[in-house]
Amino acid sequence: MLYVVVVAVLAAATIVEKYQGTEFAADAIYGAWWFLALWALLAAAAIFYFIKRKVRRPSVVALHLSFVVILAGALLTHLTAEQGVVLLRKGEMTSQYLTKDMKVHPLPFNISLEKFEILYHEGTNAPSDYVSHVIIYPLSVNLRTPERKGISYTISMNQITSYKGIRLYQNNYDEDLQGSILSMNSDPWGIPVTYGGYALLFLSLVWILIDPKGSYRQLLRRVSAVAVLFFVYCGVSATPKVLPQETAERFGRLFIVYNERVCPMQTYALDFTKKLYGGRRYQHFTAEQVLTGFIFYYDDWKKEPLKQDKKAMKMMEKQTIVEQLHQGTPLKIFPYTDHGRTTWYAPTSSLPETMNEEHQKYMRDVFTRLNGEIQAGHFEVANQYLDKMLEYQQTFGQRSLPNSQRVRAERLYNQVPFATILFMVCLTLGSLLFLVGIFQPSWLRSMIPLILLAIAWLALTFCMALRWIVTETIPMSNGYETMLTLAWLIMLLAMLTSRRFPIMLTFGFLLSGFLLLVSHISQMDPQMTHLMPVLNSPLLTLHVSVIMMAYALLSLTFISSLTALVVRKKRQEMHLLSQLMFFPALTFLGIGIFVGAIWANVSWGNYWSWDPKETWALITFMVYAAPAHRSFLPLAINNSPLRYHLYMIVAFLAILMTYFGVNYFLGGMHSYA
Repeated sequence: MLYVVVVAVLAAATIVEKYQGTEFAADAIYGAWWFLALWALLAAAAIFYFIKRKVRRPSVVALHLSFVVILAGALLTHLTAEQGVVLLRKGEMTSQYLTKDMKVHPLPFNISLEKFEILYHEGTNAPSDYVSHVIIYPLSVNLRTPERKGISYTISMNQITSYKGIRLYQNNYDEDLQGSILSMNSDPWGIPVTYGGYALLFLSLVWILIDPKGSYRQLLRRVSAVAVLFFVYCGVSATPKVLPQETAERFGRLFIVYNERVCPMQTYALDFTKKLYGGRRYQHFTAEQVLTGFIFYYDDWKKEPLKQDKKAMKMMEKQTIVEQLHQGTPLKIFPYTDHGRTTWYAPTSSLPETMNEEHQKYMRDVFTRLNGEIQAGHFEVANQYLDKMLEYQQTFGQRSLPNSQRVRAERLYNQVPFATILFMVCLTLGSLLFLVGIFQPSWLRSMIPLILLAIAWLALTFCMALRWIVTETIPMSNGYETMLTLAWLIMLLAMLTSRRFPIMLTFGFLLSGFLLLVSHISQMDPQMTHLMPVLNSPLLTLHVSVIMMAYALLSLTFISSLTALVVRKKRQEMHLLSQLMFFPALTFLGIGIFVGAIWANVSWGNYWSWDPKETWALITFMVYAAPAHRSFLPLAINNSPLRYHLYMIVAFLAILMTYFGVNYFLGGMHSYA
């Protein structure tokens, strides 16, 4: 009962935070005495249960002991840690920090800000990092003497500094860039104890899987004696004027600063066309033809009806867009070099503000000539202009242009809608396998379904590789990319387990197809952007990939349970298949959550802040931990396949809330994920 109460309180707290604010939730719930007492009672009850039942299996004892150690570390942090902010101004010395209650406390050192700077991704205004260069002086140093000596430190996102037990983190900065705000955290007791609990947790979770006397090893022995599964379920308007397709395609090779990233104009044209007309093409025109039509034939295209999407219309009013585009304000044009010849294109008003009037007049005249040639469908640039244009390559950011490999990758990615094609193919093949398996289940044991899934997996791999090349970061940084990763993992797991469980091929097609379909919902943003500075850490890959592996496995347990409810005679077999995936999923989920806690401590100075995403991740872990306990649950979940399957279906709602509900309803620091 305590376990259920804790889960309910955590869920309710996130709702309260949504409507009452973070500070209220922190004071009234997470920091309240009764909340600490609730966790203490739960830990005491668990210890009493272990003693009463005389649990002696080392792996089980180690696993539950790790949670007790983590809770003890959290209590030490709550009671002994000191947190606050250090306000710095360039050239000024301070030896104080400010706490949440606006009280001033002394630091065991003096610190001054030498310089604060924002680093940008080359050629854009997208921040890549926030950096404070500080000097720390021991209190024993006489600050009035010219020969005073201090130690220089660089503090940035994901790069902390520790001095005399005080950990300093980059938090914020002053708008004039002459000041920096650092978070400070002194937690000499809580962090070591908590990290010890994390280490014990990682060890015990893996130990549980390989323990010869453990439930999972016994389950594997059952699988070796079970027969292979044979059943599977698995309005008309006048045509507007456009440039010739070849001409528009060449225009799409120009470079533009879009989403704070230098990319081909083709990328902007695709997004432009999708937002206005709901697809990659309009009538029989390509995206590049649509965009150039608005630029060069504005009076003709402004009459074309937009897609009937109220939300899109509210976000983007047509007249505002086309007028801005017609004026050239969204565009920053760069030179395009083809076979040694450099060509410039731009609307007549798309000129750098930094140019003086003489240069602006010259370039405007050049662009006027070019625009006339473009309208005629010609792309020849007079030789007498070429040398003069090359002088402006530096002004237009020539050195920041992406390399040829990235350009080719992005153009290929833009030309083929991989996710759209794959979700239709996977859902279609999954449905066919579902129907064929009913009448001829032995057909699934042929190599054809496996080969088809392998082809789909390779296509998705290629799609993700292209995004990786273009963004130069692993495709796990936003909701759209994690959906692709989840589908990729499910396909891989389905292929690896299909030899013993042919039903997994159908599961792989249906579930991956559904996830790729979900990635197309309006809230998902497939646009490629630079990583936020706080995400630029090696721990991003580890944290997200482990969590996605857990979600992939738990998604397969969900569809196994749905199948079991539809086909009663397969409940026992689906129970076995589900548990084969359930125990590794629980291991990955636990490891992923607490790797995230370590990352949070490195980035924000606080390994657990009760952010809604963190809280719901913990709820999900606790909900799925219940079926791992066999003997004391009142519902006896594992004693009845039907109860087990019903529970796993309901439990999947926790994942949906963690993944979608937090992002689009509750918000918080993780709402970008």
